[in-house]
Amino acid sequence: MKRYLAVSDYIDWQHPDVLAKARVLSQGLSTPEAIAKQCFEFVRDEIKHSIDYALNPVTCKASDVLKHQTGYCYAKSHLLAALLRANGIATGLCYQRLTLQNDEPPFTLHGLNAVFLADIGWYRIDARGNKQGVDAQFNPPVEQLAFAIKTQGEADFLEIWPEPLPLIVDVLTQSDSVEEVLHHLPDIEVVQRLV
Repeated sequence: MKRYLAVSDYIDWQHPDVLAKARVLSQGLSTPEAIAKQCFEFVRDEIKHSIDYALNPVTCKASDVLKHQTGYCYAKSHLLAALLRANGIATGLCYQRLTLQNDEPPFTLHGLNAVFLADIGWYRIDARGNKQGVDAQFNPPVEQLAFAIKTQGEADFLEIWPEPLPLIVDVLTQSDSVEEVLHHLPDIEVVQRLV
């Protein structure tokens, strides 16, 4: 579990602003589940998704997401992981492979989180940000993610990563605008096993 509580370049939960926000969000709450829900709802509702609002700059580090109040789903998941880890709650990063529109290629990765809750184990949450057709909620043990897997080629990757995937970091740190990220969204090819 130590890996899912660690501080890093992009999940920089020891940054003073992240620590301060984590304390504010957990104030008066006594259970990890209540703290996780409060942090999730803050990131989902108060941090604007870069594309939905056409907001720059491109963020990647949790502290930058908090500072600028915007990020792609990946960056928002970095902030949520940081806020939860700052509160001593083990949190990892998860990914889905989704179509961009109309349930057909091209595909892109979508970033979300998994939080460890003692009563149920790992529980996935998606702080992408709700909008028409997207209704992600925190309601353990039932998962209510932003997107369901519907189309051939889409996938739920079951791994829980302690750190962001390098291709995610590369896209976010090497792009000068949210539009540039949009034109270089990361993807991983899904290889089907032959039985």
